[in-house]
Amino acid sequence: MNLHSPQRIALVLGILALVLLPFGLKGYGIYLLSLWCVYTMANFGLNLVVGYAGLMSLCQAGFLGVGAYTAGILINMGVSFWFVLPLAALNCFLLGLLIGFPALRVQHHYLAFATLGFNVLIFLFMRNEQWLTGGPMGIPNVPRPSLFGYSLNPAVPFYYLVLVFTLLLAGVMAWLLRSPWGRAFTALRDNPIRAESLGVNITLYTLLAFAIGAAFAGIAGVFYATLVEFIDPNPFTYSASLMLLLAVIAGGAGRFYGPVVGAAIIVLLPEWLRFAQSWYLVIFGFAIVALMIWLPGGVLALPERLGFGDKS
Repeated sequence: MNLHSPQRIALVLGILALVLLPFGLKGYGIYLLSLWCVYTMANFGLNLVVGYAGLMSLCQAGFLGVGAYTAGILINMGVSFWFVLPLAALNCFLLGLLIGFPALRVQHHYLAFATLGFNVLIFLFMRNEQWLTGGPMGIPNVPRPSLFGYSLNPAVPFYYLVLVFTLLLAGVMAWLLRSPWGRAFTALRDNPIRAESLGVNITLYTLLAFAIGAAFAGIAGVFYATLVEFIDPNPFTYSASLMLLLAVIAGGAGRFYGPVVGAAIIVLLPEWLRFAQSWYLVIFGFAIVALMIWLPGGVLALPERLGFGDKS
């Protein structure tokens, strides 16, 4: 991700707008902004797997759920939010390594079904193991964190916390993609055989892609649990993983800002269409179909479609 001067200015203005937006919104609007940040974090991880490493994953919502339940269980036991956050990332990192192994043997739609099965397995565990997860009743009263004795329970302070971590994870992803690891992931996507002949360890980078992507979702899951203050299995089904994949593709897979735009599409666009009342989901569906037909590279491919701009 190489930023020229106009892009830097646009980035600064965008961050400034995100900082100032809560002052013009009511409670539900701030909630939606926080939810958009949560899904952006998860989508950064999925974009690494799908967009940069060229692997297929339909279990990102499962990792999101693992992070959320890790937070819900441990925070209600009295464990500090600030300890739970890295622990959830570690849990998902290890699970990501596990789900990465099928990617060493199968590819494309076979891998999609393998990861989908993993998501179903996680969902069934959340729903059936009531002794740990509360089953369909979920885990209520997940408290929001405090920092230096200052409660982050109000909507605006909590939004700023989520925004800060979204920007931090974006910075980590930018550093990763510009490192030799990022170039190895791209080589893995473009031509695995050629990448291996050039000395890229295909096994290692396949596993790392899934593990790092899962860790991002785990961190997002902790913030999701503390945002809604209640968790149950329903937000972490395979259909939620499909929506996350849709967000990455609709925003622009393999483009750094694709997760940002994609999360806005799945979180904010349906809300903007509610003026159509019972037809809003129909309009949303047609909008996605039209987008995939006219812009298969995602929204961020529009400048290239119009004949100017570059992939970023």
